[in-house]
Amino acid sequence: MKLDLTIDPKEATVVIEDFIKTYVQNAHLKSVVVGLSGGVDSAVASVLCKKALGRDNVICIFLPDNSTPNEDIRHKEVLVKKFDLVCEEKNITHLVEEVRKSCIIEPDKVALGNIKARVRMILLFEYANMSKSLVCGTSNKSEMLIGYFTKYGDGGVDIQPLADLYKTQVIQLAKYLDIPDEIIKKPPTAGLWKGQTDEKEIGLDYTTLDKILYGLELKMGVEEIAKEAGVSKDVAEKIKVRRMISQHKRRMPLIPKIGVRTPGLDWRSPIQEG
Repeated sequence: MKLDLTIDPKEATVVIEDFIKTYVQNAHLKSVVVGLSGGVDSAVASVLCKKALGRDNVICIFLPDNSTPNEDIRHKEVLVKKFDLVCEEKNITHLVEEVRKSCIIEPDKVALGNIKARVRMILLFEYANMSKSLVCGTSNKSEMLIGYFTKYGDGGVDIQPLADLYKTQVIQLAKYLDIPDEIIKKPPTAGLWKGQTDEKEIGLDYTTLDKILYGLELKMGVEEIAKEAGVSKDVAEKIKVRRMISQHKRRMPLIPKIGVRTPGLDWRSPIQEG
């Protein structure tokens, strides 16, 4: 079976715009807050939100710190200008440092990166509270499935309109939306420390990772996935395990079954209509 991740970007755009519009309306709100990073995912999310809700109902917030690449700062400005986005900005270096100094255990590089993501989450939700908005996430399906995001950081949002699109599919959508090539083609990074890139940290390029994940989605065998993705069976197996052990990041905390109906298990909130 060939692992073809080609999408119809026009159809995906319609589905996502309708999702954003419907969810916001059913929450009896009008606007969303989007954390802008200078990367392709947040660019696509911001543009789709604007198309769905209108310029004045989408507030982009750029929250750089001392490890934010200069290229991301410049690309944020390019994006805001090209698409006429409303954007607020605040440097969070001092906030991160205050948290670091208050930690019981001195954080290492990764823990400090998670602190940065969680500081951003706090500021995005504070702004959303004060502006009566929802927080729109920017994570893609590749990140979600392997847990490549900070729990209660960039994973702490109200909606995730891109989370059923693999990274390579987000790029297809970005080209359709006319996101600048310089943003699309640069190495993806969360900018949580100097020199960080997604693919270096994951250990695979997104094209290969997405093929493996798509094979798992289709319930293909690991050997067949490895052959189609051009990797060893061990590599494909490692991604399968990573998807399994990161599932705690994709759901509410587990609750032991005691009562007749248990929140999140067999007593679920109704899905919003519309």
